Amino acid sequence: MQFGIFSVSDVTTDPTTGRTPDDTERVRNMLTIARHADEAGLDVFATGEHHNPPFVASSPTTMLGYLAGVTQNITLSTATTLITTNDPVRLAEEYAMLQVISGGRMDLMMGRGNTGPVYPWFGQDIRQGIPLAVENYALLRRLWTEDVVDWEGKFRTPLQGFTSTPRPLDGVPPFVWHGSIRSPEIAEQAAYYGDGFLHNNIFWPMHHTRQMVRYYRQRFEHYGHGRADQAIVGLGGQAFMRKRSQDAWNEFRPYFDNAPVYGHGPSMEDFTQQTPLTVGSPQQVIDRYASFVDDVGYYQRQLFLVDHAGLPLKTVLEQIDLLAGEVVPELRRIVESKRPADVPLNPPTHAERVAAAAASGGAGATHVGDSTDPYTGTVAEGDRPNDPKHGTQEARA
Repeated sequence: MQFGIFSVSDVTTDPTTGRTPDDTERVRNMLTIARHADEAGLDVFATGEHHNPPFVASSPTTMLGYLAGVTQNITLSTATTLITTNDPVRLAEEYAMLQVISGGRMDLMMGRGNTGPVYPWFGQDIRQGIPLAVENYALLRRLWTEDVVDWEGKFRTPLQGFTSTPRPLDGVPPFVWHGSIRSPEIAEQAAYYGDGFLHNNIFWPMHHTRQMVRYYRQRFEHYGHGRADQAIVGLGGQAFMRKRSQDAWNEFRPYFDNAPVYGHGPSMEDFTQQTPLTVGSPQQVIDRYASFVDDVGYYQRQLFLVDHAGLPLKTVLEQIDLLAGEVVPELRRIVESKRPADVPLNPPTHAERVAAAAASGGAGATHVGDSTDPYTGTVAEGDRPNDPKHGTQEARA
């Protein structure tokens, strides 16, 4: 299993000092956090995409492109790439460029975001969120897998003889996750294409998470990509740790109470009971997160939110050290001991995807065409509920 961190990039006043970083400081702190995570040995750093205060991560590919040059091993990803309000042509170009720059050490997670006003800012209608996600992603895949694209849809101008550049690295597009916390239609879309599904369950009880993941797994198998337990799944999470549990509770409470997302709402006691947020010792985090495999089956990526709510940079770096040094090694040992031998250990790497494409006759060229690998598979004509050419079938939980 991969373990990493994700950032929502909030600029929040530290409630214990009254100090608020400016946007420049917050962006540079995110770069420091990502480099520290790489040096500490974590597997993934992911950034969200936001276009409104108090968040600053408006250009994920710029940030991740820089990080590709200053990190060594960590996978660079997005915690959300807005498939609904970004032009799929720009997405195809920007993320293929990031793939080339990083040498394939990246992936991305498609999502609709959680900020309603972003839709009109980019000329879209929030009531069309699901159809936008379906149509835009279908076009994005064609732009990556076909050298010359003729296309016409509902939400953007037609394309005639268009080629996006640069072409994907080694003729193989990046691995894609689809993130959703409440929409089975998005889980259906991930399953249809054989892509990964990440349920960022930081605000949800486990029974809801279990239901969403189970639905995705069932549909993944339905579309012929493999058994349900072989689907590629990720979860979100939150933790705040100190050696002594009570010290963690005392230190984190003012940050929780004033957090921009859930502050002034449920008590920290209620929130930690009902969601994955775990405040306490490293062993308590290990015990809590080791149980998630029993709830959703073996999954391939676990991301933690550690840099939000105004926490100072020094504290965030200490959290990364505790996570990488004490939690992840033991957690990895426990969860991987529960993995069936024929279930993927991790999400596919670029090298694995190239090898799979080569085995099917598709790697090494600028045009992959319709060749597939074990992670994307093929779908019979006429069984395409999320293909705009065939209409959109409402997904059922």
